[in-house]
Amino acid sequence: MDRVITDGGTHTAEAGVTTGVLARRLGVSPTTIRSWDRRYGLGPAHREGGRHRRWRAADIAVLEEMCRLTATGVPPAEAARAAMAPTRPGTPTAPGAGDPAAPPPPTPAYPPDTVPAPHGRVVGSGLPLGDVRHEARGLARASVRLDSAAVQDLLNSFVREHGVLAAWEDVMMPTLHAVGRKWQSSGDRYVEVEHLLSWHVSTALRSAPLLRPCPVPPPETAPVLLACLPDEQHTLPLEALDAALRERGAATRMLGGAVPAEALTAAVRRSGPSAVVLWSQTRSTASVPLARELGRTQWGVQGARHGPAVLVAGPGWGRRGLPGLLRPHGLGDALAMLSGAGTTAPPARRPEETG
Repeated sequence: MDRVITDGGTHTAEAGVTTGVLARRLGVSPTTIRSWDRRYGLGPAHREGGRHRRWRAADIAVLEEMCRLTATGVPPAEAARAAMAPTRPGTPTAPGAGDPAAPPPPTPAYPPDTVPAPHGRVVGSGLPLGDVRHEARGLARASVRLDSAAVQDLLNSFVREHGVLAAWEDVMMPTLHAVGRKWQSSGDRYVEVEHLLSWHVSTALRSAPLLRPCPVPPPETAPVLLACLPDEQHTLPLEALDAALRERGAATRMLGGAVPAEALTAAVRRSGPSAVVLWSQTRSTASVPLARELGRTQWGVQGARHGPAVLVAGPGWGRRGLPGLLRPHGLGDALAMLSGAGTTAPPARRPEETG
């Protein structure tokens, strides 16, 4: 007989798993699962004595589909009918199911199993999301149950429909922050959730030009150079800015995390950027002298030399402005400061030709 290993112990595949074990796997609360059983008949096909629920593979598949559908905004009653239809003969399907001309189901303000609870908790994901879009709630639940396919599909769909700026500020960043807060307060739990979510957020951002039509910058466009300071590994905010700039037709050069100071200087001289964006997550990685040195780097013919604008982004730089440096607060602010940057022609001679 096959045996199934779960975080709740070892079970035979025939015996099934408990509601608590299944709830942790799906990233919803046990109360939600019991409610779905009472309201929509999504309970296990077999019960032990005393009406204890034991969930087998076929039962779990139905609930996984229920989670996937409600995460995309399908009302629970319709999601339940659709989830049961493929596995339980005779189950009525949702109105209009299978009819390509049928209108899409309405999107609720919140998926019904993720109604905001007191103190900012969200019943269903276990993450402190607060007042956010329902897409963020669906993303949180898919992330907690480590459903890679659902996470990527939700991210790609939102980028495609609403663009990078809205995706980052309304969905990606709130969910990432909620996972981070949960990880910090739960003693090394949810680290795997943070890693999985970060990976798929990065994938969606890098795929943004394929998800939405983007203008192509002219070949001689001066780029915007983006880099993390030496010893700084947090790249996701820079990746969001890079994707948003490319979405607007700007040329960019992304250097990624922990770029050595010498490499930064060399990249500025070689590429002749219109602007340099330096990201620092913590005060220990921020370097005002390096930022100012890059701002003083110049190139061009005698009498017409110029250098880049330097934006210092991220919480590591503090809240106050720094003389001679631009200090954006958030992705939208950075985009406003860079409006027009990376879209004008560079000097007639490349920087490496003039030293």
